[in-house]
Order: sequence, then C-alpha cells, then structure tokens
Amino acid sequence: MKPSGVFVHLATVLAVCLGLAGAARAETVLRARLNADILSLDPGARRDENTDAVILHVVEGLVASREDGSIGPMLASRWTVSPDGRTYTFALRRGVTFQNGAPLTSAEVVWSLKRYLDPKTRWRCRFEFGDEGIARIESITAPDPGTVVIRLSRPAPMFLKTLARNDCGGTGILHPDSVGSDGAIRRLIGTGPFEVSTWKRNQFIELSRFARYAALPGPRDGNTGGKHALVDKVRFLIIPDGSAARAALLRGSLDVLDALSPTELAGVRGKPGVRLEINPTMDLYAVLFQTQDPVLGDVRLRRAIALSIDTAGLAKAVTWGTAKGNTSPVPLVSPFFGPVQASQRRVDLAEARRLAKAAGYKGQPIRLVTNRRYPQCFDAAVLIQAMAAQAGINIQIDTLDWASQLDRYATGQYQAMVLPFSARLDPSLNFGLLIGDKAKDPRKAWSTPQARALLRRSMEVERRADRQAAFDDLQRAFMEDTPAIVLFSSSRIAAVRRNVTGYKGWPAAQQRLWGVGLR
Repeated sequence: MKPSGVFVHLATVLAVCLGLAGAARAETVLRARLNADILSLDPGARRDENTDAVILHVVEGLVASREDGSIGPMLASRWTVSPDGRTYTFALRRGVTFQNGAPLTSAEVVWSLKRYLDPKTRWRCRFEFGDEGIARIESITAPDPGTVVIRLSRPAPMFLKTLARNDCGGTGILHPDSVGSDGAIRRLIGTGPFEVSTWKRNQFIELSRFARYAALPGPRDGNTGGKHALVDKVRFLIIPDGSAARAALLRGSLDVLDALSPTELAGVRGKPGVRLEINPTMDLYAVLFQTQDPVLGDVRLRRAIALSIDTAGLAKAVTWGTAKGNTSPVPLVSPFFGPVQASQRRVDLAEARRLAKAAGYKGQPIRLVTNRRYPQCFDAAVLIQAMAAQAGINIQIDTLDWASQLDRYATGQYQAMVLPFSARLDPSLNFGLLIGDKAKDPRKAWSTPQARALLRRSMEVERRADRQAAFDDLQRAFMEDTPAIVLFSSSRIAAVRRNVTGYKGWPAAQQRLWGVGLR
C-alpha cells in the first residue's frame, strides 16, 4: 500500500524539523570566564587585561608578538626599515577583509593610526610615539592601496614591539565605520577571527566566528601565526566570584576557567573532567610609591619599607606556591633575567628601622591602596602591613573597587599602591611601566632623569649584550631609588573541561580562544 500524500507531507515536515534541530544543536559555543566586565571596545583606550584579551580576538595590527617575544607579521606581510632606522615601509597582506565585508587597504591603516595619535582618543600608547617616548611619528602615508609608510623622528628599535603590545590593543586596525560622529566606538569592526555579536554589560560578551577571516599559514604563535576560530561562538561570562566560577566549571556550565586564583586551585585539582594549565608569565605585581608624597618622598623611608618585606615568603603565601618572589622588573622567565636581576633584596629589620628614623618618620600612617578583584593584591597588602609593622612602619590599607583604583593610579592620587601589571614581553616595556615624566604622565612612579636616560638607552640599542648591560644598569638604579617594590610575576592558572581542545597559556598571560575547540 502506497503512503498517502498527507503522510508523505508530514514525514517531510518532520524530516525538515529534525534537520533544523540538528543544525541548531550543531552550533558550538565555547564558554569562558572573565572576573570582571570589560571597560570598553576601544583598543588600547579605556582598558585593562580583560578588555585587551577580548578585543584581541576581534582586531589585529600590522605586526604581533610571537610566543618568544619576537615580532611576526599580522596584517603586514613584510616590512623594510630604511638605513637610517627612521622609515618603516609595510606591505599589506592581500585578501584580508573587515568584518563588515570591506577589503583592507592602506587607507584604513592610515586612518586607524592617526585616530590613535589624536589626543581625543585617549589611546594609552600615544605618549610612546611622542617626543618623550621611543620616537615621534612624523608622518603616516599610503603611496598605494597595499603599502603604508611610517616616518619616525629618530631610530627606534622598540617601534614594532610597541605597536604589538597587548595594552596598546595591538594597535589594531579598524574600519572607519567602527566610529560614530562623536569619535566614540559604536561597533568594533576589525579583521580578527571573531566579531562582536552581543555585549550585555556585567553579564557576558559574545563573539561570533568571522566566516571570511583570512588566517596566516602555520600554527598559532603568540598573537600571530594561524589563528582559526574552531567554534561558532565564544561567550565570555562575567563571574566575579572565584567560588562561583569554580562551581560553574565543575557542573559543566563553563568550559574554560582562566586566571584561576591560586586560592581556588585545590578545589579543581584532581576533579573528574577537568585538567589544569599552569604557565609562568611576564606580568608584575608591585607596590608603587608616590615619590612626590611628603612622607614617601624620602628615599630612605621607601628603602626601609622594602627591607621589611620578605618577598620570597610573600609570593609563596599569596600564590599558594605557584610563583616565586622576584624584586626585579625583569620577570624570572625573561631571557634577560641574569645575575644582576637575581641578586634579591633581603630582609633587614634593623637597617629598616635605622633608615626610617633617619628619614624623620614618626609613625604617621601610610595609606596602601589595594583591591579584591585580584586576591593576590589584597593578600599582599595584608602581609606588607604586618611585615612593615615589625620595622615600626604604620601602614593602613584602603581597599577600593577596581575602577576606582585604576582612576587613582592614572591620576597619581595615592601614597602607596599594590597593583598588578599585565605581561610585557620585553624588559624595556616592563621598566617603561614605571619610568616616565610624572608631570606629563602621573601613572609613572619613577621619573628621575637617570632612570629616563637608562630606559631610553635600553630602547635604542639592538645587540643582545648591549641590551643586557642596559637592563643591569636599570636594575641597580631601581634598587637604589626604590620608586616601587616588585613582589613577583604570577603563574597563569587555567582549569579547562576535558572536552576542550587546543587551549594553551603563554607568557603574555592572555586568554586566547582561537585554535580552541570542543569535542
């Protein structure tokens, strides 16, 4: 007996419905955690580590950092440098498309770079390309649609590394339609493997695979190499509480728990269905001093505080043994961490008391700003308070929310502050976090002419031996002036579900979800 027409029709409808249901089920969503919402979608402007990590899935610069800290191609296929070291000529890759379908040309590169240099953009790295930075950008031109020429005021061996910095947003090239008439980002349009689809503030940021992404050949390598979106969507869930994030991972509603606090490590280690990734990084946790403060302006008191702190013990305690103490701005895993950097400051309470007395210190409170967003910062502040008290130094803790602390840091409105700095892949950049003209950039803790001259020297030499000598001299001056106390570089801890493939940390301490898939 033949099936009736009605039966055939119903069977067809059912098959279509089942097919649609199968297609819907086939969509893959990788769920990762951020411990706080991003600050903006403007690369390198209002930013923090979370903001950088999300944006770098969406935008790309001319060049990018490799795993080892060297520079590789990204939107530029190659470049040349003039004999005088002042002119960089970039050849753009062909076939690259923006997320709105427009092709990449030199016009968008010139527009993006000029926008970054406009003071109204408030780009974090604009200062680096002025007279007080590595070099002033004199001109940006486009002789043809596939070529960009940048002319500098002087040779700058650190030019490409600065362009590639995470905190500069990788100097990501945007399409002009990203910006509204007021100059603010209205829709972030880059060339990366993912594009922004939804941002529900304080809930989640969702990125979708960019189907027309033009990947470089080869494997993933830092922020360059082959960057492939292996899932349809990446959803960054905003989960401030570490315990809640751990519970989400264990019940399977979170796939990647990056930047796991060491205090939460025991709660996931050995759990079924979960594996751990622990990688040393090049970030820094430090105590900054306001050297223009009436009390802390005396270097003897700053040295006294430094001599009271058991850095090795503090690092072991606040990181639960996952990181080692280090009093140098050069991270332990840097190839430039040598014997001079390894000469660590030792606790000397008697000398600390003598120096404090010589500075005229009479027990007045010193306010130490910290936060709870990064538990190591708060825990370090508590230990510093107790350690300094043994030398008769009265430290009082002010715990602020993260945004308020960043504002105080940016304006220099503090006496002392425990602050984490995102990873830099070159020691010049680490020292550059601290050194600068405080009158022009209040963030800078170390503004002596000697420090600025030494930093410039480290950025102007290229030979490995010359750079090491510059970093050694910077280290000695840093220990002498004590504008800050470096405590440690953390290890990046990530807990991932076992059905997650391809996840790997690296020294930049940046969450990368390209090349990551789901089984």
